[in-house]
Amino acid sequence: MCHPADARPPLPPIRGGAVDARDLVLTSADGTQFAAHLACAASPGGPGIVVLPDVRGLHPFYEDLANRLAEAGVHAVAVDLFARTAGPGHRGADFDYGPHAAQVRHDTISADVRAAADALRASEGSAAERVYTMGFCYAGRASFLQASEGHGLDGVIGFYGPPTGLMRSGLPDAVERAPQFACPVLGLFGGADPGIPAESIAAFDAALEAAGVEHRLVTYPGAPHSFFDRSADAHAEAAADAWRQVLDFVGIPVGG
Repeated sequence: MCHPADARPPLPPIRGGAVDARDLVLTSADGTQFAAHLACAASPGGPGIVVLPDVRGLHPFYEDLANRLAEAGVHAVAVDLFARTAGPGHRGADFDYGPHAAQVRHDTISADVRAAADALRASEGSAAERVYTMGFCYAGRASFLQASEGHGLDGVIGFYGPPTGLMRSGLPDAVERAPQFACPVLGLFGGADPGIPAESIAAFDAALEAAGVEHRLVTYPGAPHSFFDRSADAHAEAAADAWRQVLDFVGIPVGG
């Protein structure tokens, strides 16, 4: 698991904007209905982010993150990726995510991302002018891969998403897919994350450079996997900088 059950995202450096937040059900291209949480910033237009959760699915961590993004001026929709095997509804803390995470596939994630991106662009949603994806852990890699899926994205963001190697969900290797990427990449990694060695990040960097893909890969020395957590006081500086990196990447610069 990426975060403890009671983890919550760090607070953004920009706060106080009005938020229109609500749960909704979206429909993917194959007809699958899946749960989502949409949070719209005070003004239409501007950036929007499709948030791809870790193995817990649409956990309160990610609903809260969508709300915090909206407070910072970014429309956001956090989506559940397990609807095909676990149904479209919300699940309790005792949800056995393992069997469902193992059955998620790249093509179904991409179909769900497209539906969520359309929702952000819709006038009854937020009318976002720029759309990005942001994923965590295995969904960090899934977010990177959306750059190759023709969604018309303006960028992809991955928090501690392993860019190389085999994954139980069968997601393609992001290094191998790099030549097909069609938008900028932001990758945020913990330097003390044993699951993502420095060599893997270096290989991703080299592949993106060779493909001519604009990118920024940031490693925080000493930070573990899942450092982006309000309760992780020891890594608050890394979390604060990660917020600044994300907001700058989507066009909302933050001083400091």
